[in-house]
Amino acid sequence: MLNISPAVFAVEDTYQILVPVEKESLFWVRIGDTCYYDESNGILRSLSELHRATVPMAALDDAGSYTVCIRPLVERKPYFTETAPVEEYTYPFRPVPQTGIRAYHISDAHNRIDSPVAAARAFGDIDLLILNGDVIDHSGDPSKFSNIYHICSKLTGGRIPTVFSRGNHDMRGNYAEQFAQYTPHSRGNTYYTFRLGSLWGILLDCGEDKADTSPEYGHTICCHQFRRRQTAFLQDVIRRAESEYAAPGITTRVVIAHNPFSNIFPEPFDIEQDLYREWCSLLREQVKPHVMICGHKHTAEVWAPGCPQDKLGQPCPVVIGSLPKGEGFVGCGYVFGEDTITVTFTDSDGHILGEHRLRK
Repeated sequence: MLNISPAVFAVEDTYQILVPVEKESLFWVRIGDTCYYDESNGILRSLSELHRATVPMAALDDAGSYTVCIRPLVERKPYFTETAPVEEYTYPFRPVPQTGIRAYHISDAHNRIDSPVAAARAFGDIDLLILNGDVIDHSGDPSKFSNIYHICSKLTGGRIPTVFSRGNHDMRGNYAEQFAQYTPHSRGNTYYTFRLGSLWGILLDCGEDKADTSPEYGHTICCHQFRRRQTAFLQDVIRRAESEYAAPGITTRVVIAHNPFSNIFPEPFDIEQDLYREWCSLLREQVKPHVMICGHKHTAEVWAPGCPQDKLGQPCPVVIGSLPKGEGFVGCGYVFGEDTITVTFTDSDGHILGEHRLRK
């Protein structure tokens, strides 16, 4: 039944293991002697094309492997439900190393699979995959969500973690309101923090890129309040600094956001300047991140604080690392070292297009 590798997403202090399936089935993940079920209030879920099991990060890191268990459903009935034998698939798992973490960033793939994968392979082996919004073109066709998992499968094989962030195109279409059901989330929220070894990150979701009143959205968007909730979230993270970005062992702090919100875009994209300025200030003065990882602009470039693109007081260097071009693609590799972050742009033809070294 399983024809694609699981995707192991880092969310706060857990991994969410997500697996697409082709037929109705029951699902759980076993780590050691403990099972983690895809369930709803004690009922194993079967009415889903995508299964999810949430496991403690420490448990999987320590075990170094996990087993996906799938029981196909023959017929679900009020009494004496019929099922088939359990199918088991075991995967080795490698947590990110403490130093020299190699990550690759893909954003704005817009339904491309092969070319973003080729660009990532040009960078070489990785410890972490970062998918940063608009991996699909829109959320109007639920079958396209599988593109996310095909990229994960090809680049991680279920053996290393992935971090996932939503983009503005992901908010469009009939299934946009169900986006969190098809992707990792924190209690339904598309913004959260994570820690992987010495790397700490915060995901901020700008939502749409024009005002809620834009006729393009047809009265279906309320992103202003959504962004205000993230201001409160960011303030709460700062209040809990000792268990977040200031926790022992953290040596690299990153911000991941599809939209580089420290810039001011031309009208009608010049929205939320006061709110984004506050985000920049809170990050700059309190969190002190080392790099902000973005997409959205379809470019491959690095913005230093104080550069012409820095309109709202960016908190750190901003790297825009996604350039779809025809069927080709340019993405961005990272090496998070003790004192530096090396940024490398690669393309789907196997070329290294540029390298930048950022000092922490």
